[in-house]
Amino acid sequence: MLQRRSSPFEGQKNVFGEPLKPCSDRPLTGFFRTGCCHTGPEDAGLHTVCVEVTETFLAFSKARGNDLSTPHPDFGFPGLKPGDRWCLCAARWLEAFEAGKAPRVVLGATHEATLEIVALEDLKRYAIDLA
Repeated sequence: MLQRRSSPFEGQKNVFGEPLKPCSDRPLTGFFRTGCCHTGPEDAGLHTVCVEVTETFLAFSKARGNDLSTPHPDFGFPGLKPGDRWCLCAARWLEAFEAGKAPRVVLGATHEATLEIVALEDLKRYAIDLA
């Protein structure tokens, strides 16, 4: 018998293979604006790393051409400020990591697809939610 999912995102896992936890609903994040770092074929940028942004990271991202701090109300984007959580592109996180500017990571809310680009050990070094 075929089982129906209540959501196309049901069953998506975090980097530990556990159910993906929410990242943020204020601001509402995720490629699909679900509050989680869900991904799918439409998400070419792999917005799968749940981060807590810092001033250092925001400045780094802006210098690289991705201004995340300026609001764009026409797109429903409030602009990020230090302390906000956001689903970041895995490649951008890796770029920031390699430059020594990576923001902290919420592993329970980071999608397992991230591991195609970033090593778990590198993510763990920046984890907020490891005891």
